[in-house]
Amino acid sequence: MSTGVIIALIVVGIVVVAAAGIFAARTASQGGPGLKRRFGPEYDRAVARHDGDTKAAEQELTERVKQHGSLREQPLEPAARERYLTRWAEAQERFVESPADAVVEADQLLADLAKERGFPDGAGYDEQFAALSVHHGPHVHGYHRVHHAAHSRPGSAEESRAGTEELRTAMVEARALFDVLLGTERTERTARRTHDTGTAAAARTDADTAEPHKQSRGGLKGRLAKGN
Repeated sequence: MSTGVIIALIVVGIVVVAAAGIFAARTASQGGPGLKRRFGPEYDRAVARHDGDTKAAEQELTERVKQHGSLREQPLEPAARERYLTRWAEAQERFVESPADAVVEADQLLADLAKERGFPDGAGYDEQFAALSVHHGPHVHGYHRVHHAAHSRPGSAEESRAGTEELRTAMVEARALFDVLLGTERTERTARRTHDTGTAAAARTDADTAEPHKQSRGGLKGRLAKGN
């Protein structure tokens, strides 16, 4: 065997080893801590959905990255941004008289906004949500809650009363995804704090609704508008 052939084989071997190393590094970065960082609370939801099977959950999330990771978000025109801001304000206003209708509007609004930014059509919620979770994992929890609430059937009077607080919390949490898609997102730390303090926010609204006849319309609109 000539010296040239031997050198060529060595070079090919080095390239193959290097390529394998790069592939392994990329695969490792997608699993475990890498997926947790990328998907945030959605990682825990996936694990719960697979009954605690972390491997199965990570396989599902990795498939999402493979399918939607190359998606490029489209810019939003200033006029469109103002239109969505107006629609969100109207949904907040509607919440005062009809929380259920407001949540339905918020669900549709997020679907429309995501589609305009280049994500799959909201008519296929599962696919759109999967794509959103790949690019905005820490912010999609509120969209999941709003969509679930918008498609749930109303229950008894007691359930409806408790459900109003759930709807309020869902609207507050959904604002995180609305902001990031609109280009007015809060910092990552603020978004995580909003999610982690969801229970505390719900507790505060219990005090607000203890005397419903004394609750001011302006106060409710202000809390929803500020997202807290």
